[in-house]
This record gives sequence, structure tokens and C-alpha cells, in this order.
Amino acid sequence: MKTIRIGLMGLGTVGTGVVRILNDHREDLTGQTGAVIEVHKVLVKNANKERDVEIPAELLTTDPEDIVSSPDIDIVVEVMGGVAETKVLVEKAIRSGKHVVTANKDLMALHGPELFAMAKEYGCDIFFEASVAGGVPIIRALMESFASDRITRMFGIVNGTTNYILSKMSQEGASYDDVLKEAQALGYAEADPTSDVEGLDAARKMAILATLGFRMNVALSDVRTRGISSVTKEDVQYGKKLGYELKLLGVAERNGDAVSVSVQPTMVRTTHPLATVNGVFNAVYVYGEAVGETMFYGPGAGSLPTATSIVSDVVAVVKNMRLNVTGQRMNMAYNEKKLQSDDRIFGKFFLLLHVEDKAGVLAKITQAFAENEVSLESVLQHPNADNPKAEIIIITHDTNLAGMNRVIETLEKMDVVNQVKSVFRVVG
Repeated sequence: MKTIRIGLMGLGTVGTGVVRILNDHREDLTGQTGAVIEVHKVLVKNANKERDVEIPAELLTTDPEDIVSSPDIDIVVEVMGGVAETKVLVEKAIRSGKHVVTANKDLMALHGPELFAMAKEYGCDIFFEASVAGGVPIIRALMESFASDRITRMFGIVNGTTNYILSKMSQEGASYDDVLKEAQALGYAEADPTSDVEGLDAARKMAILATLGFRMNVALSDVRTRGISSVTKEDVQYGKKLGYELKLLGVAERNGDAVSVSVQPTMVRTTHPLATVNGVFNAVYVYGEAVGETMFYGPGAGSLPTATSIVSDVVAVVKNMRLNVTGQRMNMAYNEKKLQSDDRIFGKFFLLLHVEDKAGVLAKITQAFAENEVSLESVLQHPNADNPKAEIIIITHDTNLAGMNRVIETLEKMDVVNQVKSVFRVVG
């Protein structure tokens, strides 16, 4: 029986999970592939470090060349992270005729198209299911299950750290800073949480999903990105009073042949299933012209959930090797990229305004909306003992983003408006 040898680059949380699954599920994996899959070499920073999984010392190496250039390695599994150095190693592995499985969303969001082209040139597979939403099989679904459909919209929660923070703020009425410290203490947030809380992690994932779902090369720079660092507990509590939960959503939409992709804090109606996705879980909605509405839900991170996606990719590569069809994936981005203009991006919006508490203010504010052809669904005023100014909450009807931006610009110049405190998109 043929033996497939794995070179594992990285033995952190996810790498450890990969080793465990390959060891614990050995018989099942052999039954599915008709081959023995074994870890042949593991790249680590410190070969003498104590680890949670038993690995023979002779399998450990601190030299990546022992993996990417070794003739004994069939598949390189990359879980070390990083971009520049990792890209060089992945390219070297492909040039050496090795197939690649990666969980690296940064690498795939920034350099996916060129790596796909290189893999095809050298007859190699490159799989990346674990790069988005951990254990949720959204990548394979977009590439295979929706192959006969035309996707029009994808949106959801694709970052567990921010979802944990916003969930705790909602459930406990805590401040952003307090919950962030708690998330860091629990290991859900990094010491430098910028990538998560500023929406960059989610933006990279949405660039990957949009590229696959719309079959066009959507770059990270094409994703309009706004994080949660400016969200206050007042924002969350006002949303709850009005029947909304605040979530960081990634949204990718197609209108005709043009697309828009964004990441932003969003008010989600409590009756919508995404409103009940809490903690570090992820959920993605996909709308197809034929299938309609589908939802993918599950753990967005963690050792074994993410490792499950990685090993599933390994199984797919081994099956392709057995059938001698590696490197034959069709072009995944065959549509010309066209980005939607602001006047063609539609949605409802939530605004929290701090205004002067005197007669005629509301009339001036509503006039600003009317002049920009933005109609209002509701206008509410809530007393706030901590704010001597009046607070007005406005929820619009569906309007285009260009009109909404003009309204905000007008409001910020008005003497009676002290601050446009918060602006969030509304869904559900």
C-alpha cells in the first residue's frame, strides 16, 4: 500500500491538532484514501521544547529545507503563519513538486491567485479550507457544492475574537476595554489585537470568500473595512432596546456584474439566526440564484476543529494523487473584477446622534435626510443621565451608500449636531 509522507511546518495549537487527527484516525484515513498517511518531518522553532503530543525526536527539524526541498515529502502542511517568509517556502515546495495544504488566510488573501497559477504550472494541488472559519467547510462548499449555482450574496460572522467581545458586551453590559482584556487573558485575543478588532482578519477572509464565490480576484484592498474598537456599551445596549444585536459582519454582494465587499459592525435583528451566534463561533450565509438561502455554522477556531479542515484537505489531495489529477483545478477567478459604486450599494442604517436639546432640532435633522432622498423608518429619543445633550436614534429605510454618506457629511456640519456618535448598517 502506498505511503503518503507529510511535511508539517508548524507545531503550535493547530499543528498539534493535525498530528493528533492523523494518528487517531489513521485507519479511517487509510480506508478513505487507499494509502497510509504519515507525518515524515515537522518544522519547529525549538526541537527541545516539551509538547502536548508525542513526536519522535528524529521527525523534528528547525530547517525548513528539510521539508520544502526533501524528495521524501509528498504534501506540505503549512500552519506556521506569516506571509513573506512563508510565501517563499510555499513557492519552493511547489517548485519541488509538492502539494500544499495551508491554513494561512493572510497568505491566501494577499497572494492566492499567483500561488494557484504556480501550482497549476507545476501540476500541484494547493488547498486552504482552514483559512476561513476554522472547522466550517465553507471553502469546499463554494468551490464544489455551489459550482452549478450563481452566488449573489454572502455575509456572516467570520472572526471569533470580535464575536466573543460583542457577545460579552451584550450579555453583561460590559465595556469594550474590559471585555478585550478578558479575551486576551483567555487566549481568544492576541496581546496585539489589532488584526482582529480593526476588522483586518475578517477582511482577509471575506476577500477569499468573494474571490471564490464571485469567481473574480477580489483583493484585500477592495474590502471596505471598519472594526469594533470604537463600539461602546451604549451602542450595544441601544441596539438591544430596539431589538438588535451588534455583530461584526463581513458582507459580499453581487449586483449585476459588479460586486461590493465590506467588514463592519452591524445591527442584526434579534429574530435573525446570526443574532444568536455567540462566543467564538462563526456563521456564514450564502445566497444562490437557484438554491436560495443556506447557512454554515460552527467553531471558527481551535486546535481540533481547524485541524479537521486541514486533514480533510490532505485527504482530498491524496485522492487526487491516486487518480493522477493533481494540479488540474479549473480557473477559480475567471470573471473580470468590477467593484460596485456607492450609489449601487444599498442597505438600512442605524445612527446615534448627540444634539442640542432645543426646539426645531429634529426638524432640521430630518430635513437633511429628506434633501438627500433618504427616508426614515423610525426616529427615537432616549434619555441618558450620563449625557447632558439630547440623544436621537434614527433607523433609515433601504437607501444607497452614496446618499447615506452625504447625510452624514451634512449632519457633521450642522451647529445643532454635537456628534454623529455611531453609524451602523442594519440587517434582518
